[in-house]
Amino acid sequence: MLQAGDIDSEFVPHVSCLNYEDTLRLGDSMAGKTLTRMDLSEAVFREVGLSRNESADLVESVLQHMSDALVRGEQVKISSFGTFSVREKSARIGRNPKTGEEVPIHPRRVLTFRPSHLMKDRVAEGNKS
Repeated sequence: MLQAGDIDSEFVPHVSCLNYEDTLRLGDSMAGKTLTRMDLSEAVFREVGLSRNESADLVESVLQHMSDALVRGEQVKISSFGTFSVREKSARIGRNPKTGEEVPIHPRRVLTFRPSHLMKDRVAEGNKS
């Protein structure tokens, strides 16, 4: 499996020293691009100075802590970014739109994200460009 540290820096898109504000603006500078784990670990590598492997491990650890908390039903709040939470949805009767047949929808847990006001404002500001 390919690890973040296995890629030579000349093959990684050059994103000079990403800080928090640069990370929020990635959508502007990389239109149509998806921010990946590798992008995050590369940002940690450039900003913090850890090795690429250590940066990848750090990003993986943070994401694992977030995932574990959500599985336990806890909220994950990231200041100036937003809140991830798990919602319990109860059973209900749905309808197949094609046939009109009633179908039971079982209770389930769903992941939700609520952006902070700062994040909403920053995204809206990007629409004005």
